[in-house]
Amino acid sequence: MENGLEILVSELQKQNQILQIFNQSAEEKTRLIEQKLIRSEEKVKKAEEEVKYLQFLYDQLKRMLFGAKRERFVSNADVNQMTLPFDVAQEPIVEQPVEKIEFIRKKASRENHHGRLELPSHLPVEEVHLEPEQNTEGLKCIGQEVTSVLDYTPAKLFVRKYIRNKYALPGGEGILVADLPARPIDKGIAGSGLLSNILVEKFVDHLPIYRQIERFKRDQVAISASTIDGWVTQTANLLNPLYEHLVKLVIAQGYLQVDETPIKVLDHQNKKGKTHQGYHWVYNAPLQNAVFYDYCQGRGREGPMNMLKNFTGYLQTDGYSVYEWFAQKPGITHVACMAHARRKFEQALDYDAPKAGYVMKKIQGLYAIEREARETSLTPAQRKELRLEKSLPVINELGKQIAEMNKTAIPKSPMGIALNYAIQRWDNLLNYLYDGSLEIDNNWVENAIRPNALGRKNYLFAGSHDGAKRAAIFYSFFGTCKKNNVNPYQWLKRVLELIPEYPANKIADLLPQNLKL
Repeated sequence: MENGLEILVSELQKQNQILQIFNQSAEEKTRLIEQKLIRSEEKVKKAEEEVKYLQFLYDQLKRMLFGAKRERFVSNADVNQMTLPFDVAQEPIVEQPVEKIEFIRKKASRENHHGRLELPSHLPVEEVHLEPEQNTEGLKCIGQEVTSVLDYTPAKLFVRKYIRNKYALPGGEGILVADLPARPIDKGIAGSGLLSNILVEKFVDHLPIYRQIERFKRDQVAISASTIDGWVTQTANLLNPLYEHLVKLVIAQGYLQVDETPIKVLDHQNKKGKTHQGYHWVYNAPLQNAVFYDYCQGRGREGPMNMLKNFTGYLQTDGYSVYEWFAQKPGITHVACMAHARRKFEQALDYDAPKAGYVMKKIQGLYAIEREARETSLTPAQRKELRLEKSLPVINELGKQIAEMNKTAIPKSPMGIALNYAIQRWDNLLNYLYDGSLEIDNNWVENAIRPNALGRKNYLFAGSHDGAKRAAIFYSFFGTCKKNNVNPYQWLKRVLELIPEYPANKIADLLPQNLKL
C-alpha cells in the first residue's frame, strides 16, 4: 500500500514538473509575442509617420508646381475663444441653431454713381475739334460735348542732328565753332535717351536685348547685338564711379539687410557651352533707402567678407550659415528674419495644423503691432517703446510654447524642423527689439531681389562674369530708384547727360535719392 502511494506521489510530482515547464514555456512565448507586438506597433507608428511626411512632401511639391506662392494665414479659431493647451482634447464643435432674417434694402440710384475715374492731369492733351456734317452757317453755338479718350503712341527712334556753323576769325587766326554737348559714349551714335531706354527695358521691364533688336527692326533700323553689348559695357564703365560711391554709402550705414540670389552665367573658359552658377549679393540700407548688388562667382563668404570687413552695426539676414560667421565678429549684432521663421511653420501647417497654426497666430499678432507703429507714424524711440510694451510679452509666451512643443516633436518632421530653426535663432529673432529703427524681417531686401528673379526668367543667363558685374551696377541704381519713387528712365537719361563732365567731388548729387529731376 505504501509503495503504491509513493508511486502515485512520484507520478504527481513528475506531472507537476511537466506542468511547470509547460507554463514557463507558455509565459516565455507570451512574452516573446508581446515584444513582437510592441515592435510591430512601433514599426507601424514609424511607417505612419513616414507616410505622413511623404504625403506632406507630395503636397508641397504640388503646391510649388500648381499652387499659390503666397504665405497668407487666416486662423479658423474664434477670436473670442481662449486657446486650449495642446495636450487637452478639444470638444467637438456643436452646430449652433440659425435663424433666417429677411430685410428690404433700397436700391442705390444712379445719382450716387461717380462715373469713370478722371484721366491723369499731367498727361499732354491733344484736342480734336469735330463739326457736324450738316451746314452750321447762321447757327448759334450753345456749348460743347467733351469726350476724353486715353490713347498711346509707341516710342519711336529719331535722329538728332547737331548743325554747327563755322566762322572764320579775322586775320586768319582760326575757325570759331560751337562745342558739341557731352555724350555718354564719345563719338558714339547712341544718345542718352536710347541708352536709357535699352537699359530700363532690360533691367526694369525684363525685355531681353534680342527682343529689343526685333522691335528696332519693325522701325527698319538694324542694330546688331554686338553693338548694343558695346553700348551697355561703355555705359556701365561710365557709371562705375557713381556705383562705387553708392557702395560706400550703403556699407557706411549702421543697419544692413543682406541676401543673395543666383544668376546663371556663361563661362567660356572653364565650361564651354554650359552655364556657371553665380550669385548676386544684395545689400539694403533701410535708413538710407538705398540698395546695391555685388556679383560673386560663388556663394561662399569670400564676397561678403570683402564687403563687410569694416562694417559695424546691425546685420539682418536669413538663416544661411555664412551669415552666422559674420555675427561672431565684434561690433556686429545679428538680427534674424521673423518672416523666414514664420515660413517654416507655414510649411508645417499641413503636417500639424494645431501647433503650427498657434505659432502662426502669435507671429501674426507681432506683425499687427508693427502695422500699428507704421500706420501711426511712430518715431524709432516710440516704436521701441511700443514693442517692449506689446511685442515682448507675446514673444516670451511664444518662446515658452515653442520649447514645450520641441520636447515631443519628431526632429526630422516639418514641425520639428520649424521648431529647431526658431530655437537655434531665437536670440537673434528678438534682437529687433533693441532699436526702433530695425525691421522685424528681411523682406525689404527680398523685395529688392525680385527684379533679378523676374529678369533671369526672360534673359536666362548673363553672357559672362563681366556681364553679371555690369548687371549688378544697373540693378543697384534701378533698385534705389524704386525705393525712392524715382522714374528710372528719367533719372538715367539725366545722369548720362551730366556725368561725363560732372565734378568728381560732387558725384553723390547724381544718386537717385539726391538728383532732382
